[in-house]
Amino acid sequence: MPIIKINSIYIWYETQGCDSSPWVIFNNGILMNAKSAWEPQVQVLSKHYRLLKYDFRGQGDSEHPKEEYTMELHADDLAELMSALKINKAHIVGLSYGGMVAQTFAVRYPQLCSSLILAGTTSEVGYKLKLIIKTWLNYANNNDPDGFFNATVPWFFTSKTFLEKPHVLGNTKTRYTGLDFEAVARLCRSFLSVNLTSQLDTIKVPTCIVVGDQDLLTEQIYTNILHKNIPINELHILSSSGHVVCWEQVEGFNTVLLGFLLKQTAT
Repeated sequence: MPIIKINSIYIWYETQGCDSSPWVIFNNGILMNAKSAWEPQVQVLSKHYRLLKYDFRGQGDSEHPKEEYTMELHADDLAELMSALKINKAHIVGLSYGGMVAQTFAVRYPQLCSSLILAGTTSEVGYKLKLIIKTWLNYANNNDPDGFFNATVPWFFTSKTFLEKPHVLGNTKTRYTGLDFEAVARLCRSFLSVNLTSQLDTIKVPTCIVVGDQDLLTEQIYTNILHKNIPINELHILSSSGHVVCWEQVEGFNTVLLGFLLKQTAT
């Protein structure tokens, strides 16, 4: 798979889809891996768009540099990656942590952004959310895969998924054994630093906001802040879904995503 050096680090990426079509870029959630995370979306969108998946610094198969990570640094990485791949403009999809990066990117590089799709994400970190992420950080600092799994996974999925799709949980637990917990800790600290609400009114591109009705991590209070403050947006609340809405409600999420993109790219 392609590896490219940008911003002094190596980034893993993959492109696919229709030549000469508009670009759609996927930004991962904090513990996702781009190789497999977006497959349900890629299967649908690759018929209509050119797609770019990549791992942030500190994630998956990208380099895990030792310095601290920030949303601004991730946004700069994406801008450099787009430049290296000769992508002039793109629609940016971001889940959770990736949605924070997407917001930062739209503020920092508006000329590179055609639209935003923000799923299960937030522009700020309230006290309850800080406590949750600090708990994750403690387990990451202790290099404890089992504790980290127990502390994180209940926030990601609904009880229905736990009962009906145990393979999702098994796959996640297996993946956690390979995590670089020093890098995970840096990602958690970056999460805790997010404070974008005062800049949301500078995001001028059309924005699609998606949240699961049972999202316990980035609750609808955060979605409402995005909906209230981003000038041009539409809000979709998907039923029977928790935080990882693109996995738990694949058909509903894909319908919203494709419908929104078709409106932006219609000629």
